[in-house]
Amino acid sequence: MLILSVLLDRLLLRPLTHVMREREGAIRSARELAESSRAKAQSAADEFEARTRAARADVYRQMDAKRRAALDRRADLVAVTRREIEETTRAATERLRGQAAAARQQIDRDADALAATIVERVLGRKAS
Repeated sequence: MLILSVLLDRLLLRPLTHVMREREGAIRSARELAESSRAKAQSAADEFEARTRAARADVYRQMDAKRRAALDRRADLVAVTRREIEETTRAATERLRGQAAAARQQIDRDADALAATIVERVLGRKAS
């Protein structure tokens, strides 16, 4: 029985235990490699997210700057246009006042001439 036990140990159990230990080592190594790969992938994903957030923030800043510039440009155009309209309106008002004054003077002259003509025809002589 002792010989059988030694033979069984040397021929079956030791090689089987050796194979099982190698298998456990290979499994442990594979798990460590998988964990290392997972950690690297997570790190890369985190870095990608950080860069994406930074790029997105930069794009939003640029868009906001362009929007503000466009609003400033629009405000300037509105101000220039308003000044031009006010100037044009003022000039047109002055021209209209001048034309109205000239028209009043012409109407006054025409009224005097018409009155003189009416008096001359009604009285048959010039009014004194």
